[in-house]
Amino acid sequence: MILLSFDIEEFEMPREYGDPIPFTDQIQISKEGTTKILDLLKKHNITATFYTTANFAQNAEDIVTRIVSEGHELASHGLYHDHFKPEHLKQSKEILEQIGKTPVRGYRMARMMPVPEEEVYNAGYIYNSSINPTYLPGRYNKLNEPRTYFMREGVWQIPASVTPLIRFPLFWISFHNLPLSLYCALAGRTLKKDGYLNVYFHPWEFMPIGPKLKYNFPFYVTKNTDQKMVDRLSKFIEWALKKGHKFEHTYKLIEDKTS
Repeated sequence: MILLSFDIEEFEMPREYGDPIPFTDQIQISKEGTTKILDLLKKHNITATFYTTANFAQNAEDIVTRIVSEGHELASHGLYHDHFKPEHLKQSKEILEQIGKTPVRGYRMARMMPVPEEEVYNAGYIYNSSINPTYLPGRYNKLNEPRTYFMREGVWQIPASVTPLIRFPLFWISFHNLPLSLYCALAGRTLKKDGYLNVYFHPWEFMPIGPKLKYNFPFYVTKNTDQKMVDRLSKFIEWALKKGHKFEHTYKLIEDKTS
């Protein structure tokens, strides 16, 4: 199975690179990008998991309603994307459940940063997908973490997928920069070994964030974005379906494990 997921958040990433961006623009860019994602998933008749910040949800209730009404899983990406407090875990869960009118079982920390597992458990989450078990210069070194799902502090951990042996990350940056045929080959090898694939993207990847907008993003962030990303993900989905792989909610992995 393929656990396709999207981190739906305020688009405050330009601030990391010294570019101010108004909050209204942060929300609007993410709304438009999420709409493109939903349209693409509907076209292929597949479902995904949307890790959503409560801050975004409160400013885009129509998008959250559509996510749920079209059969996707709603999960938490925290209260805000740019800062975290332990109490945000429960607060974001409650806000999302109120807006989405659906149970929120999963959590993913912004930027895949560490989060206290006992707090995740106490907030009522069943699973946490905040680990990228690889080495990413300037971000983290998690080569000591298990590569596939495991239990910690009463919470199921579902790491982002990396390849067997060398742990090459199959996250969004790889998807943008590798030849698609190579990415699919690595994904296929990982699926064969692990039985599932856990990959994630962001709505702003589907928007025109390249040099013409004068963000100071490096080339590996802007490569194959906007319509190229829509087309690229569409081809990946077609490849996976042709190979007989099913797209499932992230929680489905836990259901299968515990049933």
